Amino acid sequence: MAHRLTEYTDRQAAGRLRVPITALRWARHAGIVPPPDASASTWSRAAVETMNREEVIASVPGGDLYATGGAANRIAEALGTPNRPGEPPKVAGFTVRRFVALGLLVDLSGNPEGLLLHPDQVAEVCARPDLADLVARESGLGPDQAAQRLGVRRTEWDHVVRLGWVRPAEWREVQYGTSRAGAVEVPFYRSADVDALPGAHPEVDWVELRSVGKGRRSPLARLDSPAVAAAP
Repeated sequence: MAHRLTEYTDRQAAGRLRVPITALRWARHAGIVPPPDASASTWSRAAVETMNREEVIASVPGGDLYATGGAANRIAEALGTPNRPGEPPKVAGFTVRRFVALGLLVDLSGNPEGLLLHPDQVAEVCARPDLADLVARESGLGPDQAAQRLGVRRTEWDHVVRLGWVRPAEWREVQYGTSRAGAVEVPFYRSADVDALPGAHPEVDWVELRSVGKGRRSPLARLDSPAVAAAP
């Protein structure tokens, strides 16, 4: 006799209903299916049995779902600064993932390596009057880009990270050259977090820090990181 589940993940619930996982996840967001009741991420069997398969299927968008890159391109177009092949993107996947983290977009794929997004919801985001400000705050910067934005040398930026004043929003694999062996994990920081550093640390003379010459020891080198400062 087949074992009957007492709790269902979204994938298991979708399998029970015989619907795409993307449809179930959108139906949950739209309130067509109830929120998980067995735990933060699982439904009881009774809750799954109340789900209406036809209503879930009907919630599937009429157009194609946007992948991460497609959503980034659509947002860039809405700002009048389209992403162009061979050029650094005006809006990158980092920003799209940040919009998901903020709850502005709902990932229907459950795959951190590649989002699937409802086209109507992407259109709603693109129509926001504060879209430009959102993109400016939620753009991603690598270490060199962050140092340049802050107006300091890379060595000062490395001290800022060591001191725990800023943390990466995500780590992404970046490939150098054509060999897989050249792929490394690189931290990316929110532009808003980088911009907030001078105001968050007025004890630092940022004018002096931005004028430190090449080869000189960083004024931040004498500061202890939290872990060192807490040591007996």
